[in-house]
Amino acid sequence: MPILWIRGLVLGVISAATFATLPMGLASADPVDDIPGGLESSYHQQLDWKPCNDAALDGAGAQCAGVVVPLDYNRPDSRTLTVAISRIPATDPARRRGIMLSNPGGPGGPGLSMMVDLQNRLTPDVRAQYDLIGMDPRGIGRSDPMKCVLPLPTMLFSAGFDAFGYARDATLAAAFAASCVAPDREKARSITTRNTARDMDVIRSAFGERELNYYGGSYGTYLGAVYAQMFPQRTDRIVLDSAIDPDRYWIGTYQDMGAVNEAGLDDWATWAARHDADYHFGSSGPQVRAFVEDMIRRAATHPVIGNGYLIDEHTVPMMLLALLSNPQKNANLAEVVRLVADAVSGLPIDMGQLKAKISGPVQMDASGMAAVLCGDKGAPRDPAWYRRNIESVRASQPVFGAFANNITACAFWPDPIEPPTTVHNSTPALILQATRDTRTPYQQGVALHQDLTASRMVTLADTRVHGILRADLSQCVNDIVNTYFGDGTLPGADLTCQPDPNSLPDN
Repeated sequence: MPILWIRGLVLGVISAATFATLPMGLASADPVDDIPGGLESSYHQQLDWKPCNDAALDGAGAQCAGVVVPLDYNRPDSRTLTVAISRIPATDPARRRGIMLSNPGGPGGPGLSMMVDLQNRLTPDVRAQYDLIGMDPRGIGRSDPMKCVLPLPTMLFSAGFDAFGYARDATLAAAFAASCVAPDREKARSITTRNTARDMDVIRSAFGERELNYYGGSYGTYLGAVYAQMFPQRTDRIVLDSAIDPDRYWIGTYQDMGAVNEAGLDDWATWAARHDADYHFGSSGPQVRAFVEDMIRRAATHPVIGNGYLIDEHTVPMMLLALLSNPQKNANLAEVVRLVADAVSGLPIDMGQLKAKISGPVQMDASGMAAVLCGDKGAPRDPAWYRRNIESVRASQPVFGAFANNITACAFWPDPIEPPTTVHNSTPALILQATRDTRTPYQQGVALHQDLTASRMVTLADTRVHGILRADLSQCVNDIVNTYFGDGTLPGADLTCQPDPNSLPDN
């Protein structure tokens, strides 16, 4: 099997009870008068609720439906897509105030079952008031998914150390882009954030709601901000967790991940050094970092192939990246480093165990991710531009710079069908951000806070984590979010929370 193909495969180891108030099956009239022209049938459609055929959703009392939306909103009478949504009903129909839509991030993350977990972070008071709505965004999961011919599990790679490795990545990115666009160019260009925001407004209307409540994490914050910009009169209570700066989306977002992940690696290395008796990477942070950097160099000269997976200099940084986003996974990361170090030293390892430790709770869809990122904002075409950026940060970002600045399929994608959204408005929102987030750096949350001039920001202090609304991290954060969703009260000023005692490993 060719190395490029195997490299693509290995990167897979890398993240009718009381349904209320409208009678089931009845169409609802859009309570907002200004329905975009030609979209009356979309906004007035009926929803046919059925079992989800998913153990988690069915166990939570959810049902699912398909929302028919135009592929191209400029041609609403032409092709359509069906967006899959789920609904966990408000626990008290008499108190129900609306729907809360959600997005888990990515882009490329299916969100149909997201609310099964999120409901456990919401108080009974909040659960009484909202139908919780999950959604697979267009082109992802059950929503008429993109199907690239080249079935890569990710579009993101680390470029490695030399020109040959970079050339391999550029070749693979070009092949992946062609395999996505060629089968259905019109569809590939229509899977965008702006169109998903339009889909969200159709979903809002299908429920007969005047306004939309929303919780989004990571990329879901960008989607929520774009919706608020496009439909400001239709937003209600919006929570954006681990936010993206719209002005740096998406290339700048990845570039900003280089330095913060180097800092995250140092933070983890300090932890690992205190556990040298268990892992034997070194008794100081610098020694542990040196061990990791040497391990990556050894992976370059002694790649390991097994069960369709590859360990080399292109994949190992992505394995580290997958686990640095949560200090509660410090031990998992140490075990991954031990497995990889053993493998490149010639010792047998269990590749299935490696995959299990790295895989995240939400598996990103590479085809959908590529369509959204590349369709949202054009990328530089010149491969030499990326190569220069990689080399410019090589010394300061020895592990992650070659990922953060690498070429992607977007360099070979058709031009976007419309310009990206400029976000600047006075829509109220609650922004949550950790100071040492390794995926969406803190300054990105600050920038979105400045763009949304009526927003409030909650900072989780001194914590290396991505996604701060968690059941076991900070009751301070959870209380603020639940108060906002419960009675609409935003904090009077920006606030700082601390993680709960014993919520993080010994730092």
